[in-house]
Order: sequence, then C-alpha cells, then structure tokens
Amino acid sequence: MASKKDMRRPDLVIPYQEPPAKGESNELTSTLSSTLPMAAIFMRNRYIGWASVVFSLQNWLGESEETKKSSSTPGYFSVGMSLMSLLVTYLPIFLPPQASPQSGGSVTGAPAPVPA
Repeated sequence: MASKKDMRRPDLVIPYQEPPAKGESNELTSTLSSTLPMAAIFMRNRYIGWASVVFSLQNWLGESEETKKSSSTPGYFSVGMSLMSLLVTYLPIFLPPQASPQSGGSVTGAPAPVPA
C-alpha cells in the first residue's frame, strides 16, 4: 500500500476564480417585492397579498452582502410592507365597513326612497 504514489501534479492545478455576479435577477425580485404589496392594497386582493409575502421573504432570505450594499431599502422592510398589505386585505373581515349617517340605511340594505 505504501508503494502507491500521489499522481497529482502541482503544476496542473487551476486556482478557483469566482464568476462575476449578475445583478439583473436580484433587480426583478426586488421590484416584485416592493410592487406587489401596493397592488394588493389597491386591489384588496388576498392572493396578491400572499404572493407579495412569499416574494419579499424570498428576496430577504436571498440577499447577499453585495445586494445589501447596493439596495436602497433593506429586505426586512419589504417583508414588513407585504405583511401590512396582507393585514389591509383581511381588515374588512374583522372591521366591516360602517354605514354613513347620511346614507340613511345599512350597507347591505336597499337605499332609502327619494321623495318626488
């Protein structure tokens, strides 16, 4: 067993070179994680709200040191915004809209008759 030689040659060793970083993929996820919460708030769509939570969590957990330096907002801010948009979309379930005193009726009832 001791007669086996190490056949590796030091002159053939190629040092590792890190490939250049691609910033385009991070830009798309960052845009989605900041735009989807606003769309969920404006449209009151719960599915868009959940998608914004997933995208923002994915963007936050996938941040690198280079992304942290170049981005204007931190990842946890996007997560907070997406959770806030989810809260806004579910808000009518817990706090139903109230009828205004000028309307003269309830939200679900028929409107009051108008005198001729």
